[in-house]
Amino acid sequence: MEKDKLPMRKGVGAIILNKKNKVFVGKRKDNPIDKWQMPQGGVNKGEDYLSAMQRELLEETSIKNIVILREIEGFFEYELPSSLIGIIWKGKFRGQRQKWFIARFTGEEKEINLKTKNPEFIEWKWISPEKLPYVIVEFKKEMYLELSKYIKKLIS
Repeated sequence: MEKDKLPMRKGVGAIILNKKNKVFVGKRKDNPIDKWQMPQGGVNKGEDYLSAMQRELLEETSIKNIVILREIEGFFEYELPSSLIGIIWKGKFRGQRQKWFIARFTGEEKEINLKTKNPEFIEWKWISPEKLPYVIVEFKKEMYLELSKYIKKLIS
């Protein structure tokens, strides 16, 4: 199928800040080169965006203890490079249209556990928001540049 005819996947993303305003990122299991991303994922049928974000965060990181600081207005999109069409999401989508949330992590770091039922990350760390666009895969860089602006506004 032609890329243009494929729909966008409905998704969510979580910007998790620690007490020092550093951002949680994980190194993906399926892309273990030095690329990191924030927790994100799809929205199940009948699920609202906030519930989807909390579920994805729990599934990927075991994080439960958060306080929502902000739901970012609007949606953010990225398209997969042609080389990944047909590989990711069983070829059903050309990219993702995501609703993002900024939350404060209020738990202890020992709560963070990547060894979940279906692990997606193999490693995690906290980084400064300015570094976000430079650790992500190239096709998500523009979106991360935009998201960085919202984080900066919130924490400055």
